[in-house]
Amino acid sequence: MNDVSSVNNNPLSDYSIANKTKEEPKSNELGQSAFLELMITQMENQDPLSPQENTEFIAQLAQFSSVEALDKLNNNFDSFTNNFMANQALQASTLVGRSVTVPAEQTYLQANDLVTTSVEIPSSTSSVNMNIYSESGALVEQIPLGSQPAGEMVVRWDGLNAEVNGELLDWQSSAEEGVPPGLYRFEVTAQLDGESTQLDTAVSANVNSVTVGTNGGLVLNLAGIGAVDIGSVKQFNE
Repeated sequence: MNDVSSVNNNPLSDYSIANKTKEEPKSNELGQSAFLELMITQMENQDPLSPQENTEFIAQLAQFSSVEALDKLNNNFDSFTNNFMANQALQASTLVGRSVTVPAEQTYLQANDLVTTSVEIPSSTSSVNMNIYSESGALVEQIPLGSQPAGEMVVRWDGLNAEVNGELLDWQSSAEEGVPPGLYRFEVTAQLDGESTQLDTAVSANVNSVTVGTNGGLVLNLAGIGAVDIGSVKQFNE
């Protein structure tokens, strides 16, 4: 994959006369002059008792014009596609340093920052809980989130305090000064139909860099998560 931050230090070098090479015509392509020469030869050697019909002559000209037009259209489309992809990559590079939300279980908690975890609750529930695990797998926090209605639930956690759907929880961290920055995994469970059910999570993460994949697609490299296709992003955060 190619990093979009890499640029040509001498953008004019591609246009240097010294770098120009004479392109040899491809033997399997019929140029305009060759086509006309072939047509004149065909007319000169046609059977005078059975001359070529005007309609046939016009059809050959129309065929050549159509092929030439399609070739130009293909070249223009390729140029448009390349320009579009370059512009898209340039715009995506402005995401570096920003936060996005993607489907994942773990992310990196930065110093003096917070992590957002969102889940979709299929039906109202009397009890939702969040467990937070360290990189080593140790349980570091248990946060009771209480009863919740159906729909999206958003939890923000800074390592010391937590809020759910914009409201600060009456909850105290087990760590007196909060947990340190690092990689953490989030597990959210809800009581659904009398059973404890684990819900799929989406977490926020900072964009470290943007790269262009081998297929031309844009890939975000996220802190604590890794490479994620830009199409997987659920939300671009403030």
